[in-house]
Amino acid sequence: FYHLVAELRLDRNRHQEYFRMSVEKMDELLSLVGPELRRQSTSFRAPIEPKQRLAVGLRYLASGDSMVNLACSYRLGHSTVRNSVHMVYSAIEKVMMERFLPKPTEDTWKEVAQGFWEKWNFPNCFGAIDGKHISIQSPPRAGSQNSSHDRTFEILLLALVDADCRFRFIQVADFWRTDDGGMFAGSDLAKSIKSGTLHVPPSAPLPGAAHLGDVPFVMVGDAAFPLKTYLMRPYPEVRLNGKNRIFNYRLSRARKVVENAFAILASRWRIFFRHINLQPQRVETLVAAACILHNFLIDPNENQRILNEAEQLGHRMAAVQNMGGNRSSKAAIGVRETLTTFFNSDEGSVPWQSKMI
Repeated sequence: FYHLVAELRLDRNRHQEYFRMSVEKMDELLSLVGPELRRQSTSFRAPIEPKQRLAVGLRYLASGDSMVNLACSYRLGHSTVRNSVHMVYSAIEKVMMERFLPKPTEDTWKEVAQGFWEKWNFPNCFGAIDGKHISIQSPPRAGSQNSSHDRTFEILLLALVDADCRFRFIQVADFWRTDDGGMFAGSDLAKSIKSGTLHVPPSAPLPGAAHLGDVPFVMVGDAAFPLKTYLMRPYPEVRLNGKNRIFNYRLSRARKVVENAFAILASRWRIFFRHINLQPQRVETLVAAACILHNFLIDPNENQRILNEAEQLGHRMAAVQNMGGNRSSKAAIGVRETLTTFFNSDEGSVPWQSKMI
């Protein structure tokens, strides 16, 4: 630690590559979580310094390396590395959650919707949603329902992202215990929307098209998600007419931000490309910490550079294929048809959309 990190701090590019953040950001992070990483000295040994614990925790995320290898690299005991990793992620979740991944309010969703309209030309949108598999070592006595033949165990990261690729809502859980096709319905996000505790704004007129009436605020998702009054999915790719293709293009354009967010997350924290050898509850803390750090580090001016890096890596987090059933209410179909009409109108169209279908 005392030799390697000191040398890395003199080379900005190598520090960025090794810890996946700049020297300045790492110092800021240490100032936030350092007090949570302190331990009292004993008569047996001096405690590990907070900055060393932080270095170990960040390197585990950034490299996906084993704790045994990290222990060798940092000349520390395996238990010290393991404890440091858990302490760092718990400290990040405890200290930084409220600031960098706060509980949304109605004003938050209105701000997000404004961003989607200005940057991605999708009105009344309070987020893009997607789910990704996270592979971990199968815990003892795990059932076979979500365990594969090579003894890996999968849990799901469900995330709602704003127009700048920031996470606004996340849930890490074993969704597989819900009824077939009902994973989204069993999520905290769906339950919060139905109960009103997510504070989504009421419906509002579409920009410049008051004659179409008020339209609910919606999320945008891919075909893995069910169609709801508050969740838009594309039309099925069967016998599409021109207007429906326009809708699918506009939805796909807005939904791209959640794919980009996951690509940036995994490109920065390579742990997501490997089987995580931690207990499920520890993985939940790790993922929460990684998403908080994502928001802490995200810079719209740097997004494309990291996306290019992700493209070069050629790795992607595995997508969830089915988050809900295909049955849709007449009200949900009506919302989608209203948005389709809007995207094909003078008020709601964009000049290039016909060239994209």
